[in-house]
Amino acid sequence: MEVFESQTDRCVYICAPMVRYSKLAFRQLVRDYGVDLAFTPMLLADSFSRSARARDVEFTTNAQDRPLIVQFAANQVDDFVAAASLVRPFCDGVDLNCGCPQGWALKEGIGACLIHKPEFVADLIRQTRARNPDLPVSVKIRIHKDTRQTVDFCRQMEAAGAAFITIHGRTREQRCQPVNLDVIRDVKQSLRVPVIANGDVKSLADAQRIREYTGINGVMTARGILENPAMFHGHLETPAECVQDWIRLSLGTGTPFPCFHHHLSYMCDRAFSRYDRRIFNTLSSTSAVIDFLRNKYDLAL
Repeated sequence: MEVFESQTDRCVYICAPMVRYSKLAFRQLVRDYGVDLAFTPMLLADSFSRSARARDVEFTTNAQDRPLIVQFAANQVDDFVAAASLVRPFCDGVDLNCGCPQGWALKEGIGACLIHKPEFVADLIRQTRARNPDLPVSVKIRIHKDTRQTVDFCRQMEAAGAAFITIHGRTREQRCQPVNLDVIRDVKQSLRVPVIANGDVKSLADAQRIREYTGINGVMTARGILENPAMFHGHLETPAECVQDWIRLSLGTGTPFPCFHHHLSYMCDRAFSRYDRRIFNTLSSTSAVIDFLRNKYDLAL
C-alpha cells in the first residue's frame, strides 16, 4: 500500500477499528494529530452488502477521509466480496476481522475463530482481489497459542495476496495480559508484506519502543487513542485544543450526542476530578457539555 511505501523511514501510525468509536468525525480528528491511516469500525459484511439502510447508517466518509481501510466481519466469502465491491470507490483497502474475541462473534463464526480457518481466509482474499484487482485486502488477527501456527497462518495470507497483516499480540482468550511482542517480531521476520503491531500502544513512546523491538512497519492503537487522540504528536494527555477540535468536527458532521459525549468522557478523563466526572456523566445535551467544557478548559466556543 502507498502509505507504507511513502513512510519507509518511520513507523506508520494507525487508528484501530473500534465499534461505535472510529467513525468519521473521530477519524478526521486523529488525522490532524499524526495518524497516517484510519480504519472504520468493524462492519458486518452480510447486512452491509444486502441493506442500503445498513450502509447509510454504518458507513460515512468524505473526500478528506483518506487513506481509509474499511473493516468487515464475515463468515461467507460472497458477503465479503460484495461488501468490498460496494466500498471500493470510497476507500483505499478492505480488511477482514480475524481478531474480535467476543462471544457473540465467535458464535456467528466471525472474528478470532477465523485464525483456525486459514483456507477460508485465503480463499476470501483471493476472490476479493479477483473481483477488485486494484483494492488491497488485509487481515487483522489475534495470535495462536503456538507461535508456529501464527507464522504459518500469516505466510498463507501473504501467499493468497494480503496487502498487509495486523497482529494483536494476544490470544483470543487473553484480555489484559501484556502483548506478546516476540510473536509479532517472528511474523515480521518471516514475511515480505508490511506487518502492523496492535495492543498496549498508549503513547508515542510505546509506539517507538515496539517498532524498535519488533521491526514492524506500523503500530495500531485503540484505547490509547480514545483517551488521547493527540498521542502521536507526543502529548501525554489530551490537550485543550484537541478537545476544541473534537467539538468542532463532531458538530460539523452531525455526530449523535451519545458518541459525542462518550468520546469526551475518554478524552477528558485524566483532567477531570472525581467530582467533575460525576457532573459530566449527568449532562444530557450538547449545549450543557459545551458550557461545562468552556468553564473547565477556558475554550473559545
